[in-house]
Amino acid sequence: MDGHLARLQERLRHRFSDPALLARALTHRSFSAEHNERLEFLGDSVLNLAVSALLYERLAALPEGDLTKVRATLVKQEPLHQIAIGLGLPEALRLGEGEVRTGGRRRPSILADALEALIGAVYLDAGYAAAEALVRRLFEDVEINPRMAASAKDPKTELQEWLQGRKMKLPIYRVAATLGAAHKQTFDVECEVPEFGAVERGIGASRRAAEQAAAAAMLLGLKAKGR
Repeated sequence: MDGHLARLQERLRHRFSDPALLARALTHRSFSAEHNERLEFLGDSVLNLAVSALLYERLAALPEGDLTKVRATLVKQEPLHQIAIGLGLPEALRLGEGEVRTGGRRRPSILADALEALIGAVYLDAGYAAAEALVRRLFEDVEINPRMAASAKDPKTELQEWLQGRKMKLPIYRVAATLGAAHKQTFDVECEVPEFGAVERGIGASRRAAEQAAAAAMLLGLKAKGR
């Protein structure tokens, strides 16, 4: 097995009985028709259930509405991207040459999706208990507190407020590409902040989801540069 995959399993603390599941979880649609999107779909559900159980235990005094807000903060693109970076996913991803050239290994949306696909792969490989244990390990160093409910905002709202607070124009969103059949399209959206000459991309099953992903990537990039 490739060295990157072997080391990744050590960091995950899960040895795959079916290594093909691990390989598929790390395969972007630009690399192969046998890509990770179905595993991502499954992993997203497992992740939400596992994080819900974690919050139910840790934040016993919080009402349902606030638990929902905290969960949304934890499972959105930015924290998943950071966890993926910590796991070393960029080096293990299988991407097409075009995605590699355009910075796909560091693209937040690709890394967050791959992390969800990994969770789905562990679920298929060893069952829910193993997948839940993985999610708990992934979030063991993430601060979780009731105050997170008050600060929960979707990425587009957060980016808009961030720019308005600096008296800048609102971001520009445009559809760069639409992929797939009409009944199952994937949207590739660009988010531009003209004042910085910055452009980020996001991919989603709807235009709104892709815009949210692009906004999250833009926020991450702007904050990383200390702007």
